[in-house]
Amino acid sequence: MQAAAAIREDRVPPQGELADLRFRALLPAADWASLPAAVRRRFSKRMKGGATVVYRGEVVDIRVNHLGWLLSQAARLIGAPLPLVFRPDAAVVTVTEDAVGQGQVWSRMYVSKDGFPQVIHSAKRFAGPTGLEEHVGAGVGMALTVTVEDEALVFRSAFYFVDVGPVRLRFPRWARPGDLTIVHRDLGEGRFAFTLALDHPAFGRLIAQDAVFHDPPAAEA
Repeated sequence: MQAAAAIREDRVPPQGELADLRFRALLPAADWASLPAAVRRRFSKRMKGGATVVYRGEVVDIRVNHLGWLLSQAARLIGAPLPLVFRPDAAVVTVTEDAVGQGQVWSRMYVSKDGFPQVIHSAKRFAGPTGLEEHVGAGVGMALTVTVEDEALVFRSAFYFVDVGPVRLRFPRWARPGDLTIVHRDLGEGRFAFTLALDHPAFGRLIAQDAVFHDPPAAEA
């Protein structure tokens, strides 16, 4: 009965939004149904007319080793997609439909207590051999796999690439910055945890970030 109710719920578009089946299509039906209803709702939003969903929260913890710090600084050359604010406080994530790339634009703002905020932009596109890519700037991106683990939605980097005109070049394994893992876990009461980890096979965990966000009020959703 619960499984049937979950399937019926998935078929009903959230009020004021267009139902988005693109994330759902990346997972087996049973895995998608095993996710908490709040996670399914968040990843079934397809905004129209340039509307944006805003999630507000805070960074609970961030850890970086020396190589991770150097990598974050070097990544400024392609738009600074890695954390540069290592003592953050408040955080804001916005999700906007990308009409050009047929995906979504994600913007993350990290506010420091003693400095200027950092804003990280990336575009998720439903393309490539894994079905999902994240483009971070200057033609650089990565293919992502999507799985469900312990009722959480998990994104992992499969490979990195750079687009040079019409040509796509994959990074050889030795040139990859590490294996990226992002986890979206529901915490109940309209809250969810966002965790990011970048692990290098030789140098260990370069960057780790834990944040907690809140669903927008009903009037803004």
